[in-house]
Amino acid sequence: MTHNPRKGLVLIGHGMVGQRFLEALFEQPGAAEAWRVTVLAEEPRPAYDRVHLSACFTGTSAGELSMCPAEFLEKHGVELRLGEPAVAVDRAARTVTTATGSVLRYDELVLATGSYPFVPPVPGHDAAGAHVYRTIEDVEAIQADAARARVGVVIGGGLLGLEAAGALKAAGLRTHVVEFAPRLMAVQVDEGGGEVLRRAVEDLGVVVHTGVAAQRIETGAGGRVRAMTLSDGTELAADLVVFSAGVRPRDQLARECGLPVGERGGIVVDERCRTTDPHIRAVGECALAADGRVYGLVAPGYAMAEAAARDLTGGEGSFTGADTSTKLKLLGVEVASFGDAHGTTDGALDVLYSDSRTGVYKKLVIGADGALLGGVLVGDAESFDVLRPLTAAGAPLSQPPEQLVLPASAQAASGPVALPDTAVVCSCHHVTQGAVREAVREHGCASVPDVKKCTKAGTGCGSCLKLLDGIVTEELAAQGVEADKGLCEHFSHSRAELYEIVRVKGITGFARLLEEHGRAVDGERPATDGCEVCKPTVASILASLGNGHILDGEQASLQDTNDHFLANLQRNGSYSIVPRIPGGEITPEKLITIGEIARDFGLYTKITGGQRIDLFGARVEQLPPIWKRLVDAGFESGHAYGKALRTVKSCVGEEWCRFGVQNSVGLAVELELRYRGLRAPHKLKSAVSGCARECAEAQSKDFGVIATSTGWSLYVGGNGGMTPRHADLLAADLDRETLIRTIDRFLMFYIRTADRLERTAPWVERLEGGLEHLRAVVMEDSLGICAELDAQMARHIETYEDEWAATLADPGRLRRFVSFANAPGTPDPTVTFVPERRQIRPARPDENAAALPVKAGVR
Repeated sequence: MTHNPRKGLVLIGHGMVGQRFLEALFEQPGAAEAWRVTVLAEEPRPAYDRVHLSACFTGTSAGELSMCPAEFLEKHGVELRLGEPAVAVDRAARTVTTATGSVLRYDELVLATGSYPFVPPVPGHDAAGAHVYRTIEDVEAIQADAARARVGVVIGGGLLGLEAAGALKAAGLRTHVVEFAPRLMAVQVDEGGGEVLRRAVEDLGVVVHTGVAAQRIETGAGGRVRAMTLSDGTELAADLVVFSAGVRPRDQLARECGLPVGERGGIVVDERCRTTDPHIRAVGECALAADGRVYGLVAPGYAMAEAAARDLTGGEGSFTGADTSTKLKLLGVEVASFGDAHGTTDGALDVLYSDSRTGVYKKLVIGADGALLGGVLVGDAESFDVLRPLTAAGAPLSQPPEQLVLPASAQAASGPVALPDTAVVCSCHHVTQGAVREAVREHGCASVPDVKKCTKAGTGCGSCLKLLDGIVTEELAAQGVEADKGLCEHFSHSRAELYEIVRVKGITGFARLLEEHGRAVDGERPATDGCEVCKPTVASILASLGNGHILDGEQASLQDTNDHFLANLQRNGSYSIVPRIPGGEITPEKLITIGEIARDFGLYTKITGGQRIDLFGARVEQLPPIWKRLVDAGFESGHAYGKALRTVKSCVGEEWCRFGVQNSVGLAVELELRYRGLRAPHKLKSAVSGCARECAEAQSKDFGVIATSTGWSLYVGGNGGMTPRHADLLAADLDRETLIRTIDRFLMFYIRTADRLERTAPWVERLEGGLEHLRAVVMEDSLGICAELDAQMARHIETYEDEWAATLADPGRLRRFVSFANAPGTPDPTVTFVPERRQIRPARPDENAAALPVKAGVR
């Protein structure tokens, strides 16, 4: 028998931290030759991204969250035993016994057992319909119960609790959040931020209870949850309960084998993550670090894993603490905290910006020396990527701190914020700006994917990717190198280049494009499934080139949430319906139809600034019957859900207005019908004004037309939004035929050359040669492509079909419009839904009068 010289290493636990430990171990020289690694995993699948677990509620598969490629295990000779947890450790014999009875000997043992959800010992906590929220299996169980539930209660108003509440709300449940602390996310945000967060969450229809605890859970038939009583005596009707009241270290194995644990749990380790047994280490949420803390975030866990891996292989490094900054989007509300968020440092001062109208709250904590110590952001966390590194740098700010919390337009006026090279831009892997710049300068990295592979920056939670891209682009420019313009890590081509590839080669599917023109990911394997950047981008390209209905075949899987259901997803999980009303013209009969539909389905109606009528509050299964009535009445899809033409607004023009000089309404109707359904890199808005008084506000649109006494003036590149821009005059006094031909070419040239999600305003500013170049291309045919642009527009007009009319005519497409997978047929006619609100800003609803389905006249 051949003697195996490698030492045996057993890793107990294969979560995110366990996988990071393996990666860090095999990054050390000679580790693969020195160690024979066995991993004992309790769960039935390899490590997955638990940070993004809530994505499973919106269709992300377990496979998409996987963090451990099969080739990684094979390459390093790792034996992974799934569903085989450790049940005992014998320190004297250096063995681990598993649940199957296997006994494994180890030379070194690493505990990465993580944590378990804390369930308060309230009566009824183990009832059917009561869940924890920690694993993929938990998500599947919650989804199954949510399909037959009406009201859900989440115990815990922290990060995971609000994520769980968002999932229940999206599933159509009346949702309550119960938090014992006086505010939501008490660990991360202060009192002011908590109030803004609460208002935002309640505006979404979630009922929030703070300063109270669950007292007991009442059960009904079959031992299922039927109600919950709170400590203040309030009783909530409930069919489903999710416990998200924090976690506790999983230190039972350590306790049973005699390793010291903290008073409140956690395996005691030193700075090198060693326990009192020299052959056992502990990392992640199961460990009580040398600074006396148990860290419940992924970044500290990664840092501990790296320290333990270096220690095992004779390297240097220690874990003495970590950045606990967080940035999330909870129930559609951005929330971030970093550094000394609560201002506990002596002499600290606060800089506050609060706008209750828009739901934005920002607080910076400034030290006596002028350094940024920390902060809280609610409602707008765009500046987190810069503020967190500034906090870690610890140096006095180079500009007034109030400039850092003002709205984006005011920040832009003060210029960009300069980060020192010591600033940590990726807290998950503790990568500094200096290390990123060095990767570009010294190691030849020419793109973000290259830097990710070299430094691991951006491979954790991903919140630093925007900042990372800016640093890489800036450093490449300083080196005289053009930055990688690749769309994402799967394509080295830009969106414009991919558009040309698809157009010239006649490619009609994402798989073929990826196979023929995708690039290897991590340099080890060909791209196979794309990402959230390239899939919708390619879907838009295919649609703009007239590749059939967007819900047919492979294209259906590429669409984002809005296009997936041909409707706009709203903050409360319902959808809006927006029929097209060209030029704002509408007959009394059509107005009556809209009113009757809104009444019959209990929808909120709103006349928009684009001269349309929006109907809000529809559930997924209601979309087809609503659109059936609209289509029968002569309406078409308004494409409010897509990156396409929205509206062509108009004034009343010469027919009614005494100042009008041209028929603005007639032209607006003609343009809207001509360009309806035209898919583009971003949404498109237009307007036609009948005279120079500009009542339709044409100069703030992507393309706008203003009547003159001798013709029409065409303006392009105007946008509203966060950075408003007036449009530029492209041509004046055009006749109708020339005007329309010029707009055709402008739109097709934009679709052909713009970047992903680039509005016309930045596109015009980015064009080399600017407006003069654009004018030369579309009016003088300087590139010789006008015939192609004309033909593409003609093809669009000839092949246009209303997406909703086509959907209603196809039973296969209609099958996707169900709220509950286990009830796909016609809803029970005896079940109705009581709307939660009938006003824009209602008083807080009665805590007990939940909006429940009503059957047989009994609530």
